[in-house]
Amino acid sequence: MLDPRMEKLAETLVNYSCRVAKGEHVLIEATDIPDEMVAITVRKVREAGGIPFVTVKRTRILRELYRDADEEGMTLTGEYERFRMEKMQAYIGLRGAQNVNEHSDVPADKMKMYQRLWMKPVHMEVRVPHTKWVVLRWPTAGMAQQAEMSTEGFEDFYFDVCTLDYAKMSEAMKPLVELMKKTDRVRLVGPGTDLSFSIKGIPVIPCDGKMNIPDGEIFTAPVRESVNGTIRYNTETLYMGTKFSGLEFTFRDGKIVEAKGNPQDRLDAVLDSDEGARYVGEFAIGVNPFVRKPMLDTLFDEKIAGSIHFTPGNSYDEAPNGNKSQVHWDIVLIQTKEAGGGEIWFDDTLVRKDGLFVLDSLKGLNPESLGG
Repeated sequence: MLDPRMEKLAETLVNYSCRVAKGEHVLIEATDIPDEMVAITVRKVREAGGIPFVTVKRTRILRELYRDADEEGMTLTGEYERFRMEKMQAYIGLRGAQNVNEHSDVPADKMKMYQRLWMKPVHMEVRVPHTKWVVLRWPTAGMAQQAEMSTEGFEDFYFDVCTLDYAKMSEAMKPLVELMKKTDRVRLVGPGTDLSFSIKGIPVIPCDGKMNIPDGEIFTAPVRESVNGTIRYNTETLYMGTKFSGLEFTFRDGKIVEAKGNPQDRLDAVLDSDEGARYVGEFAIGVNPFVRKPMLDTLFDEKIAGSIHFTPGNSYDEAPNGNKSQVHWDIVLIQTKEAGGGEIWFDDTLVRKDGLFVLDSLKGLNPESLGG
């Protein structure tokens, strides 16, 4: 018997997120995903008139590929996957992991090689700018542990989050998008944080279930050299298989000139990946009403209602600020009262305080208005 929750989720991915049309090539990339969900997604693509292509991966196998990789093998893999991606009109990434730390013992230089020769040419240069894409994080017992929930309770939470009324959220986002388009100066204030930058002239993009599931953020980018001050993040973050905590960055004219965190050596390695890694490619505001606390999973944590994320590395083509990098690291700062509070100011006007929007035009994005 098919799981109706999987049916509803696959329907959202294929017909709402990717808007698959007749004759389109759709790559379904499944990593540690139940066969049932992959099969349902294949069926939904065919029902929409698309042509499904499937690749099945395992995190333990990828670890072996990364650990002792050489330039020739990594280059050829990147070229092969890029060739395939160039033939696609849509991409559905179903990503699971039984152990979120599976890649933690892959040497930093090997992960850097992977970023440069595989991830960047395939995903940053082709998939992101040239396909209709959506990425999904699959629920696991490990994720339930990170969220400090039972496995069954987490699954219920997961499907509620991933199949919420994204059309309603999309409508509620419109006033904030318009306000951000008119904004020049942004200031973030909170414990250990006093950061200023400009977003003038940078496009503003609402994320309402068409690229990530779960979704719920509005993003733009800072003018590259405009960032000054300090930001102290208050969530842990998992990046390239390593868990980081206590991150604090100080900026001068857009560049991270001082970075603190644990583990410091891995942090330094990421920020030294290339010139663009010490500049910021994204500023985003999280608004998903069902995601209220961090769980060490970027696709969830960056959507937390009352949060922002400020992202070292590559800017998206939809909201470009000229920064190019093989790094794109979404790190979250929660500004709710429970997390220590904080404020967002646009051009000297208070927009959000302690995680809640204070302008009447934006109160429709507060959790109680969206059903959270």
